[in-house]
Amino acid sequence: MTHSELNMNSPQSPWRERLGHYALLVRADRPIGILLLMWPALWALWIAGEGHPHWGVVVVFIIGVTLMRSAGCAINDYADRNIDGQVERTKNRPIASGLVTPKEALAVFGSLVGLAFLLVLLLNWQTILMSFVAVTLAAVYPFMKRYTHLPQLVLGAAFGWAVPMAFTALTETVAPVGWLLFVATVIWALIYDTQYAMVDRDDDIKIGVKSTAILFGDMDLIIIGILQVTMLGILLLMGINAELGASYYIGLFVAALLFVYQQYIMRGRDKKACFAAFLNNNYFGAVIFAGLVLDYLI
Repeated sequence: MTHSELNMNSPQSPWRERLGHYALLVRADRPIGILLLMWPALWALWIAGEGHPHWGVVVVFIIGVTLMRSAGCAINDYADRNIDGQVERTKNRPIASGLVTPKEALAVFGSLVGLAFLLVLLLNWQTILMSFVAVTLAAVYPFMKRYTHLPQLVLGAAFGWAVPMAFTALTETVAPVGWLLFVATVIWALIYDTQYAMVDRDDDIKIGVKSTAILFGDMDLIIIGILQVTMLGILLLMGINAELGASYYIGLFVAALLFVYQQYIMRGRDKKACFAAFLNNNYFGAVIFAGLVLDYLI
């Protein structure tokens, strides 16, 4: 047997290969989750900082969001280790396919959360305290689909918690407009994660996993539409309370058109179309942020 053959049959993979597997575990090749978590944090930072947030705090949040989303993916795959193999879309995930062990996934989760906490220590004590809520929500969310048809609500709270943390980091308190933005972010997660869950609905019903897509049933598009209108209304109210100008409202109008587009492409409930609608939310978040930045610049 040659040396190369011995390496191929070695029970331990080289570190570079292991790191590649860990990158797949945390979805490094699919940054959409980072972006969906990032946009509300940036919205909050710009509003709390009145268009001029402290750049050190912005950098901490950008890195922290990246770490926490990655940690969330690791704990999610650990929670779904006995489920992913039964779902067409997830059957090739690292744990389901044997590339990463459950213990490794837990170690990755713990390491990333630890790094994120070290970053938070650079901020004020109020934000440090709020970070414990963020970690709890991130750890609990993946297990909710076994107990409730509203795991997307917990995801919304987990993703949205960056909003009050951003306000606290810059102002040591959360203004009413910050809580409005938090509620809007929770609703947004209900929208896009329901779209995401519609892709897996058939498989989830077979294996007994719960989701809002299953709960809403044939009313899914109507309820998503109601949530979209509600979110836009809250963002409008937030803009009024924050005394934002025309650029923000133009961005909000474009965002509303994106919601209309999502409804249009999902009308047949085709799985690829539902996933495309989910991905389109990245543009929604970017448009709102662009409107905020332009408004404060002007």
